[in-house]
Amino acid sequence: MLRLNLDTNIDEFIVSSKELGIKPKLTLNSQINTTFGLDYKFISASISFAPDFLPGNNDNDFKGKSSFTSYNFRFFPKNFIQTLSYKNSKGYYISNTRDFVSDWQKDRDQYLQFPNLRIQSFGGSTSYIINKDFSLKGIYYQKEWQTKSGGSFVPSLNYKYLIFSGDQNSVKSREHQLDLNFDLAYHYNYVVTKHINIAPFAYAGLGNKWSNYKNDVTKDERAKQNYFTQNFGAGLHLGYNSEKIFFGSKFNYSGSHYDDHQSNVTQNDLYVLFFIGYRLDAPSKVEKLYDKIQDKIPAL
Repeated sequence: MLRLNLDTNIDEFIVSSKELGIKPKLTLNSQINTTFGLDYKFISASISFAPDFLPGNNDNDFKGKSSFTSYNFRFFPKNFIQTLSYKNSKGYYISNTRDFVSDWQKDRDQYLQFPNLRIQSFGGSTSYIINKDFSLKGIYYQKEWQTKSGGSFVPSLNYKYLIFSGDQNSVKSREHQLDLNFDLAYHYNYVVTKHINIAPFAYAGLGNKWSNYKNDVTKDERAKQNYFTQNFGAGLHLGYNSEKIFFGSKFNYSGSHYDDHQSNVTQNDLYVLFFIGYRLDAPSKVEKLYDKIQDKIPAL
C-alpha cells in the first residue's frame, strides 16, 4: 500500500510557573506535515516533513524558521503492534508572545523566538490487542477489513528518549530525558457499511520521566530530576475502505503532564489528519522474500 497523509500534528510545550503566573507556549513554525508511507504485510514505514510551500509553514518573518522530520517503522506480529520512531525538530517561537510583551501586535511585531532550540526524540511503543476478533490494524493502517462492529482494550508500553539542545544568549544547554509509561486504551470500531467505519477511542496512563540537564555556565555540574507523569488522550477515526482505494480522517488529542518544583509542564498534541492510499500488487521478489522470512518467523 502507498499512502499520503496531511496532518497538523505539531508538538506544543506549555510551562506553567506558579511564581510568574504566565504560561509560555513553545511552538514550531509549521502548521501542516506531509507523510509518505509504504506498507507490506507485517511492516510499515513512513517519513514525515513540513514543506515550506504549504500554507502556515512559511511565516518566517514573524515566527522564525522551523524544520521538522520524522521517521516511523511499525511491525504487526499477530495481536501485537510494535512501533519505532525518530523525530527531529528545530526552531521554536512563543505563540503567546503578547503575554510577555504588553505592546506586541500580531502581523506587526515578531514573536519571541528560540531559533536554536532543537528537540530530538527516539521512541517506540509495544501494544497488544486483547480481543482477537477486533482489528486495530484495520482502523489505523487499513491492513485488515473488519466486517462486524466491536471493540477491545489495548494496553501499551511506551518509551521515549529526548534530547533538548539550545544556544540562547551565547549559553549552550543540553537536557536528556527518558520517558517510560504504561497506558490502557479502549478502541471501538462501528462498521456503518461494508466500506465505511467510525472508530472512537480514549486512553489514560501513568509513567516516569528522568531528566539530566547541563549548560556552559554550570559546565560539569548536572541537574538531575525524576518526575511522575500522567498521560491521557482521545480521538475519532472516520474511514472508507475498498479493494484498491482507502481514505479518511482522524481527530486526535494526546497530552502529558508532570510537576517540576514550582512549575507544571504540559505537552499538548491536538491534530487533524487526512489520508488517502492505494493498494497495488507487490513485486514477485518482495513476495518471495516475505515468504522466506515468514517460514523462519511464523509469528509474522
